[in-house]
Amino acid sequence: MTAKTTAPTPRGTAVEVLCLWATTHNSIDSLFHSAVAQLVDIDRGLAKALVYGVLRQKQFLDHIIRGFSKHPLTKMKPRTLMTLRIGVYQLLFLRRIPESAAVNATVNTLKVAGQPAWLIGFVNGILRSVARNRGALPTPEALAGADPPILNHPAWLVDRWQTRFGAETTWTICCRNNSDPCVTLRINSRRTSVPALKTLLAKTGITAHKGLYSPLALRIDSFPGSIAALPGYEQGHFQVQDEAAQLASLLVTPLPDRCRVLDGCAGLGGKTSHLAERLPPGGSIVAVEPEPRRFGLLRENLHRLGHTEQVRCVHTDLQTYATTRPQLFDAILIDAPCSGTGVIRRQPDIRWNRQPEDLPRYQGDQLQLLETAASLLRPGGVLVYATCSLEAEENEEVVQLFLQRYSRLTVENAADILPESTRRLVDAAGFFRTTPADEVDGFFAARLIALRSL
Repeated sequence: MTAKTTAPTPRGTAVEVLCLWATTHNSIDSLFHSAVAQLVDIDRGLAKALVYGVLRQKQFLDHIIRGFSKHPLTKMKPRTLMTLRIGVYQLLFLRRIPESAAVNATVNTLKVAGQPAWLIGFVNGILRSVARNRGALPTPEALAGADPPILNHPAWLVDRWQTRFGAETTWTICCRNNSDPCVTLRINSRRTSVPALKTLLAKTGITAHKGLYSPLALRIDSFPGSIAALPGYEQGHFQVQDEAAQLASLLVTPLPDRCRVLDGCAGLGGKTSHLAERLPPGGSIVAVEPEPRRFGLLRENLHRLGHTEQVRCVHTDLQTYATTRPQLFDAILIDAPCSGTGVIRRQPDIRWNRQPEDLPRYQGDQLQLLETAASLLRPGGVLVYATCSLEAEENEEVVQLFLQRYSRLTVENAADILPESTRRLVDAAGFFRTTPADEVDGFFAARLIALRSL
């Protein structure tokens, strides 16, 4: 059969995005944003709820489907399985969607894609069976407490977290990762204040709460629209940034007058802009970012927030930049590329994309970044190493291996720099670390000081 040409729908788009992810395992964020450009905002919101919800509840959904399908899931083609997951997700999690719409509109995506009648009937039958029986089905919470538990995370990741954090904390981490994250804003202190932005949001019916740890944070429990639609966005009053990331930036400060700061892995500029707000008189920042899309967004964010004069963006990688032999820096931030296991709640595909053998590769790259950064740091300067990983191989092990090679640097206790409210987030070695059990993203950061003389 030949697929029909029709306007994109949220369910059809969600199926296509998930099928593409299943075959490429590329970042779901990039796949999703590329696919939804032609959808209106309300349809884009439903498509996102379906794509990210299915990835957060994949094991649970598969458990339910197995109970109604005589055909093994491992023998199903990606389109069939993704369509079933999307249908079951609507029936069990999106109760505001009428049952008939959840089933019929989902099955219709198969018709539009030109799938055979027998397959359409197979999917339709399973979804209708789930709909008839959904009141008697187990909840995700019940299965999370089963033996063995269904936690919607790969077994290797659950096992290593249980060894590291214990069963109770691991359960909490997994359950938090399976829920929608709140929207966390970091106010631009050069343009507004926490009370002022909170009041501005309230005028449009948006309730925001002060952060749990960061003095610059506002948390919005639920906002289905585009971030750019929030009051104050265009005026540069805030940047979306989790509290853990905000605290990691604070470890770079305080800074001396006329300081030179390097953000060696600038990304979209969340930490770059935070540092720019905290620059003393005469201070400047060099922000290095090699990836074209992120580099473009880095410049856009700095322009929107009003930091273009203090920050020079360099479109290259750190090693290449180091070959230009720049003047040494007073402070360097290395927010290193990592496995991302601390931000699974926001990027649910990470749990399914990673494998244990990835960690040594990340560690090698992270060590190389630190070594390059050390060559650019002046005596007495500050080097902050950060990741959004929960894994020791990428965190304290990297710092320990690095310090074995560079004895002129030493760890400074993060508790001496961070606000009083964060002291419990600093471990005995002086490292800042969080997990989703702390109601923020999982983060690690170490503040290293270069000795003036040996």
